[in-house]
Amino acid sequence: MIPLHELTAAALSAAAVWLTTRRSPWCYPVGLTSVAVYLWVYLEARLYSEVLLQLFWVAMLIAGWRRWLRHLDAGGQVRIAALPATAAWRHLLTGIAGGLALGAFMHTYTNAALPWLDAMLTALSLVGQFWQNRRHVAAWWMWIVVDVAYVGMFTSKHLYITAALYAGFVLLAVQGLRAWHQAARASAAD
Repeated sequence: MIPLHELTAAALSAAAVWLTTRRSPWCYPVGLTSVAVYLWVYLEARLYSEVLLQLFWVAMLIAGWRRWLRHLDAGGQVRIAALPATAAWRHLLTGIAGGLALGAFMHTYTNAALPWLDAMLTALSLVGQFWQNRRHVAAWWMWIVVDVAYVGMFTSKHLYITAALYAGFVLLAVQGLRAWHQAARASAAD
């Protein structure tokens, strides 16, 4: 039997990511709703880094929503911003260090099911969300990598709906990457 709360969270998350590919600020309130439901799902699965990630999402989604609303074009879509390579590397290395620290904590002090993998994916997801909030195309590259790994993790925990959702996220991330690249090129040509 499919758990209704996991199905609901998956549907809301898919809608939020689809809205993000469209550069719609409505992705944020829909995303906040999905976070509320996923807190429950991850607590039941003992994926504690994912629970922490959902709590961080609340703050990051609110911050991103506010930022996006200040950077809309005439059509109501967010404008794309460049990400300097030095900043990208700094963010990425910070995320990896954070993942290692969180993994060590979860491994040592909790009964987390997959402490190292869950922690690293959590930390890199935060980097991806940070980039998304700042309107960088690079966020989509991060989502592709992280979402592929999440498919395996959720499958191993028998969260099949969520694994399927993340497989769909990979496809949406490819779509978002293309759409945001196109928007960035169009705005550079103006």
